[in-house]
Amino acid sequence: MDTTTRSNRDAWEAASEKHVREYPELLAEAAAGTSLTPLERDLLRDVLRDAPDVVHWQSGHGADDIGLLQAGARSVIGLDYSAVAAGAAQRRATELGADCRYVVAALPGAPLASGCADLVYTGKGALIWMPDLNEWAADITRLLRPDGHLFLYEEHPAAPLWTWDADEPRIRPDRSYFAPSHVNDSFPAGGAVQWQRTLAEVVTAVITAGLQLLHLAEHPAPFWRMGGVDAAAWHGRLPNAFTLLARRP
Repeated sequence: MDTTTRSNRDAWEAASEKHVREYPELLAEAAAGTSLTPLERDLLRDVLRDAPDVVHWQSGHGADDIGLLQAGARSVIGLDYSAVAAGAAQRRATELGADCRYVVAALPGAPLASGCADLVYTGKGALIWMPDLNEWAADITRLLRPDGHLFLYEEHPAAPLWTWDADEPRIRPDRSYFAPSHVNDSFPAGGAVQWQRTLAEVVTAVITAGLQLLHLAEHPAPFWRMGGVDAAAWHGRLPNAFTLLARRP
């Protein structure tokens, strides 16, 4: 790992203790399948109908994985560089009898066989921790079988620019859409450095890796809201999330 990735992993190891402390709540959420949103279920309906083998790239607390199985996936392998997060996710999956297993790994460079997945599912705060988008997209493409899919539900690259003021949306003076990175001050915090990309850079990386773009949409609602915050930027005027579905020919 490079120095930044190592520091980011340390921040996530500390922050992921939250998933251990909130084990009962996350277990209930996973069992109910509510972590997988209606938007995701709708966009993935046809893919999940074929009972895909799924790789969850940067799986975090893993609650989404139970939802994927409930919606039709055959199996899920979660990859994350936080041993704390992966361990808690494995415990929940085992307790629920779900066909999930978790691998601790720094990404890109997934320690899985090429062509092992019908679907690579990722997002919800994952992409900003990838130091190289081209390597990210190439490694995901390697994992996919022919006719396999990449699905991304992620924070919009413009969203880190919005303040969380309640009265009206404002742009943070300390951030730029075209800056290479900035320090995370929400979650996991701890000095973690997140990479800033444009939406064009994300799409270009996917296409350059040989994937066929099937769907791209921007959404006003964020995928995650900090507890106790009701920001005006989340009320429909600005992009806060995007979804992307691509296919390996």
